[in-house]
Amino acid sequence: MNSVIWVPLLMPFLAVPAARRAASLLAPRPAARLLTVTALVLAASSTAALALLVVPGASYLPAVAVLGELVRPLAEGPPAVTVALASAAAGLLLWRTAVVGAALRRDRAELRRARIAAGGGDAELAVVRDALPDAYALPGRPGRPGRIVVTTGMLRALEPAEREALFAHERAHLRGRHHLLLQAVELAALCHPALRALREPLGYALERTADEAAAAAVGDRRLAARAIGRAALATRSAPAPAAGRPR
Repeated sequence: MNSVIWVPLLMPFLAVPAARRAASLLAPRPAARLLTVTALVLAASSTAALALLVVPGASYLPAVAVLGELVRPLAEGPPAVTVALASAAAGLLLWRTAVVGAALRRDRAELRRARIAAGGGDAELAVVRDALPDAYALPGRPGRPGRIVVTTGMLRALEPAEREALFAHERAHLRGRHHLLLQAVELAALCHPALRALREPLGYALERTADEAAAAAVGDRRLAARAIGRAALATRSAPAPAAGRPR
């Protein structure tokens, strides 16, 4: 079997540390883009490599044998090994498809519950009566803007100026559609275990991006830092939120 086909499957173990290092040297926004693109490219290439591993084994089936010369470069080696590798690759592809599909369904269900909890209306700010401090950016439906959801507990934990900084932070998440970048890397991580290491630095880069946007919006970096810090402390001191409530 052509050894080149193994490169996309092994490359993430080398590319991920390099991407993390490069992201740490970049500004938050380009760092987030680099990490997202890296995850998607590596996930797609490793998936394509698995698909190519399936082809030689499938060539022993009469329906596929008509491809003949097209798969011969990939099918070098003992038939038993070729078929075993093809079966393993096919199993991994099916497992990946099932896991990614389940993750997408779970995300949709959590988003639906979060929208129900936020209530109806088109106002940008949705205040939920809850003593637990919490605030998050709730993505909108196609063609509709997202909303900033904040609990009464969080409003009580912050001063008025700090609330504006927090709203600017969450607004930056909505404007940048950060939820799509996070979801893309989460799904990519389901395709290759090495890509899981990109989730934490991406989250950090997106939070830094929103922090910078909040500081620019209120015109006071100290105020923005204090507001985000107090909100984070208040959230951490509260019990864990119910399933389906994004932070």
